[in-house]
Amino acid sequence: MQTASTNICERLFNKSICEISLLLNIPRSTVSGIIRKWKQMGTTATQPPSGRPHKMTVLGQHMLQHTLCRSRQLSAESIAKDLQTSCGLQISTTTVRRELHGMGFHGRAGVSKLYIDRCNAKRWMQLV
Repeated sequence: MQTASTNICERLFNKSICEISLLLNIPRSTVSGIIRKWKQMGTTATQPPSGRPHKMTVLGQHMLQHTLCRSRQLSAESIAKDLQTSCGLQISTTTVRRELHGMGFHGRAGVSKLYIDRCNAKRWMQLV
């Protein structure tokens, strides 16, 4: 049984690549790539993505961000244990660090700030 896409492809094969690209208003390289893919694989469907799927789900990322915002002093190991108990995610500390880095959180020391009391605030306002 032939599908509609098969019929369309068979009809378009009678035309040149330039005619097809002008007819569909797409580049010639795209048309030739689609035709090549059709001849080799018999379909133009894309292949499934390569590689292993992510360990962290969207819910896990939200929980990770919530845990970090609650207390920024936690270590990656304690965050991994907390996620294991709350969400049931079995992730390593390296994965936690990688996800935090992807979210924009980095393990850096905070900037040292001067203690500002009333006297220092008055002096500062007089300088400015």
